[in-house]
Amino acid sequence: MENPELIDHRLTELEIKTSFNEDLLEQLNQIVFRQQEQIDALIREVRELRRQQPENSGGASGPRDELPPHY
Repeated sequence: MENPELIDHRLTELEIKTSFNEDLLEQLNQIVFRQQEQIDALIREVRELRRQQPENSGGASGPRDELPPHY
C-alpha cells in the first residue's frame, strides 16, 4: 500500500493541474467566442459589400476586364 503522504501529494498535484487546465480552457473558450464574433462581423461586412457592388459598378468593366499597364 502506498504512503498516505505520497497519495496526498499526488492528489494535490492533480488538483493543481486540473485547476490550471480549467483556467486554460476558459481562456480558450473566450478566444474562440471573440473570434466567432469577428468572423460574424466580417461575414456581414462582405455581404454588405457584395450588396453594394452591383449598385456602384453601373455596368463599367471591373479590374478583371482591364489590361495591365504593361500591355
